[in-house]
Amino acid sequence: MIQSDLDLFGPQPQRLASHTVLLPGFALDVIEPLLDALRPVLRAAPFRHMQTPGGLNMAVALSNCGTLGWVSDARGYRYSPTDPLSGQPWPALPEVLLDLAGRAAGTAGFDAFVPDACLINHYLPGTRLSLHQDRDEKDFAQPIVSISLGLPAVFLFGGLQRAERTQRIALNHADVLVWGGEDRLRFHGVLPIKPGVHPRLGERRINLTLRKAG
Repeated sequence: MIQSDLDLFGPQPQRLASHTVLLPGFALDVIEPLLDALRPVLRAAPFRHMQTPGGLNMAVALSNCGTLGWVSDARGYRYSPTDPLSGQPWPALPEVLLDLAGRAAGTAGFDAFVPDACLINHYLPGTRLSLHQDRDEKDFAQPIVSISLGLPAVFLFGGLQRAERTQRIALNHADVLVWGGEDRLRFHGVLPIKPGVHPRLGERRINLTLRKAG
């Protein structure tokens, strides 16, 4: 591959749709502070497999931090201010995560983004996430900021109908994907994670998805 002059300044943002931008390696400069901030969050609110409204265990383990956390059980999908395991408020959003999400959103063209919810998904090899829309938030005018850590993933990015064709987007450690505007309600998912060992996070992928939920 011939290296272009632009490559000398690091990976460039990639516009994947009208209001969707991939920021390769955008989180690299704050990886260690970010991981340090996540440790107390996950001690207070460990990963767990929630149940779908139909009574099945979700394949992806999850946790949350922020004023609101996404939960699922027989009553349906929704945001809750408390962790159903502990009955306590979810851990606060770390400042390093708030700053990273705000900078990423601004770089993608969404200014003044201040999330109040961060869903933390834990994938093991073989784990997948089926196509879905994010519809549980109150304000669809706000973007979604998704931060990838650990093993690589193939992100499926579709249209406004489930049957529409999907793009396959390679997401690597420290990549940040931002989508909003007319792309906000696109269907999306993750193909099964391929086996591997990441030098920093081992045999896992962690995805942080920040939203304005309330």
